[in-house]
Amino acid sequence: MPFSGRQRAPADSLPDPNFTFGAPPKTSYLAEIKDDLYAALLEYVGTVFFLLLAYGGTQAAQGEALASGESSAIEHDMYISLCFGFSLLSSVWLFYRVTGGLFNPNVTLALLITGVIGPVRFVLYCIAQLLGGISAAAIIYALTPGPLASNTFLAPGVNRAQGVFIEMFITAALVIAILMLAAEKHNTTPFAPVGIGLTLFVCHLWAVFYTGAGMNTARSFGPAVVTGFPYDNHWVYWVGPFLGSLLGSGFYALLKHMKYWRLNPGQDTIDPRDSPGDPMTHIKTTVRRSISSVSRGRGSSVDVGRGSAGQFSEKPVAPHENGVVSTGGVDGEPSRGPLRPNDSAV
Repeated sequence: MPFSGRQRAPADSLPDPNFTFGAPPKTSYLAEIKDDLYAALLEYVGTVFFLLLAYGGTQAAQGEALASGESSAIEHDMYISLCFGFSLLSSVWLFYRVTGGLFNPNVTLALLITGVIGPVRFVLYCIAQLLGGISAAAIIYALTPGPLASNTFLAPGVNRAQGVFIEMFITAALVIAILMLAAEKHNTTPFAPVGIGLTLFVCHLWAVFYTGAGMNTARSFGPAVVTGFPYDNHWVYWVGPFLGSLLGSGFYALLKHMKYWRLNPGQDTIDPRDSPGDPMTHIKTTVRRSISSVSRGRGSSVDVGRGSAGQFSEKPVAPHENGVVSTGGVDGEPSRGPLRPNDSAV
């Protein structure tokens, strides 16, 4: 996710804990504003593109269910989840090199908190995304028959507090996916749209029945504006995703503070020489070392021979001139241990 105004990290090194984001290049202020305006305009186009596909799929699912009367709730929810997940996947893949492909004020807030974008671009992006949600909802409402089916609302039995927390957790999941797959640079960054789209898909599988799976204030705001705010719990889709932005960016900051790349190093390499060795060799080495350690602990000599009985056999050995006893090793390999007082060499 390249962003204007973001300092580049060293290309051939691991993440630098002293590296700071948000330091803009030395360009004129007017040039930066011009770039931000262009980016915001294209972010508006991308948001309309994403939500047009997602709202359209939702409208089609609702229309087909009403027309046939045979669609189950599970099929309906799966249809909507697929629409949103794959719409985001394709839209982000098209726009992430242009604007970052955010399409979500809550993701934009997380990038502001982590220093990926500046405050001017944050404000412009949020305006563009909210307008994009309204435009997409209005287009679908004008082009398709029946009432607009893409409003988000709480299902019967789900109270407002539950709705806020559901929205918080699924938004945090999306934010973490974007920060770890796209903002963090690694070998699989070009394929980040796949992981981001799948994250949106699985979050919808959980939440679309309970809250409509907003996860995106612009996604909920657009249909609400077009239909005149028909539900009194619309604020849930502002508070929940806002808290999710804080939670997701906070977890990302914790990972960076813990220097997560040191906990499981080498996971981004594609060098086959970094693959595990022969497991059989590892097992043999471990067994030999274990037998040698046991023999030293008992102060006796153990020889792993290949006699007729195929058993371990003890061999008497002479003490070494420097004060250590040479004990029988594994497969004829000598091992040495200290000669303790009152120990016998045989």
